[in-house]
Amino acid sequence: MGSTVLSLRIDGELLDRLRSHAAKRGMSVQDYVARTLIREDFDERFKTAVDETEKFYGAEGTEGEPQQPPTPPRDHVRPSAGIA
Repeated sequence: MGSTVLSLRIDGELLDRLRSHAAKRGMSVQDYVARTLIREDFDERFKTAVDETEKFYGAEGTEGEPQQPPTPPRDHVRPSAGIA
């Protein structure tokens, strides 16, 4: 995957705060901003995946507990079914 240049015009005060945050982590401003954007993108994609999973498996129970899958019929769970 290649890289592309993104040019931003930002307020001097914001740049100073970004420099401070980046310096605390031993990073350049560019690396700090890129990492922050990547993390935000991951969080967004993760939340979407969780939402889709919840839709697929159904909503939570009435008391906030996940619903249990239905219990299979007894004939399917008896290991001795059909054996004399």
